[in-house]
Amino acid sequence: MRRFFYASSNDTNTPFPKLSTLPMGASVELTDSIVHHWCRVLRANIGDQGILFDGFGGEYQVQLQAISKKNATATLLTRSEDDRSASVLTKIALVMSRGERMDYAIQKSTELGVTAIQLLSSHHGEVNLKPAQVEKKLAHWQQVAIAACEQCGLNRPPLILAPLSIDDWLLNIAASEKLNEKEMVVSPIVAELSQDSYYQVLQQPADLRLQLSVPAAGQPLRPETLSIALKRDKPYVELLIGPEGGLSNDERAQAQAMGFAPWQIGHRVLRTETAPVVALATLHALRY
Repeated sequence: MRRFFYASSNDTNTPFPKLSTLPMGASVELTDSIVHHWCRVLRANIGDQGILFDGFGGEYQVQLQAISKKNATATLLTRSEDDRSASVLTKIALVMSRGERMDYAIQKSTELGVTAIQLLSSHHGEVNLKPAQVEKKLAHWQQVAIAACEQCGLNRPPLILAPLSIDDWLLNIAASEKLNEKEMVVSPIVAELSQDSYYQVLQQPADLRLQLSVPAAGQPLRPETLSIALKRDKPYVELLIGPEGGLSNDERAQAQAMGFAPWQIGHRVLRTETAPVVALATLHALRY
């Protein structure tokens, strides 16, 4: 059965209601993106059934009720409380890479249950977005994450956070810890969702901070604190992953000063789009 993200925040002037505020049997106006994908691209017919999720928890089985040229409505049939979120909450601070490699990293991280991805630029990074490019790229990468959720069954999309230089990001961490607050800048499609209580852990200091590092002689493969943190009820881990050329010496030192312990996974050098997948899979394996 096809799954679709029902965004209460959207590119129209009329916000859509949260699905949880509607009774079963209610008629729901579908968002433009769902109408386009389900009714036009997939050529759905009245009576066809699908799944909607809005990111606030759970999912809803619906049946197409009416289709017109520009609009469509569906009837809410049942609600399922299935969450499928990972037991380890994770934020990956990922230096941006070009083209399909970045899409791949976001897509696969989503499938592995990442909670948020902080986009970064760095001294050795390939991508430095101009201010005029940020909104478009942020929307694109958020849609990549949402599409991965629709495919894999995750009902809470990861937040893709607007890009910062790694220097500014580390400074913001230091400042927010003193003020006990952080600002999350996201695409408008998830702006309301980012205020939900589920994502509030992202406002707090992580239980563990790790920077994926190039294998080095004499460096422990795994920080001792990792197994301790993963024994918590709902651990929150931040991961810093550098670009293809690696972080600079200054960036590594700054990150370590902010508590990001070096973590090398195995004895090989991972590509920047592979590292998030391996790191998340390893965390979940160690958790269980």
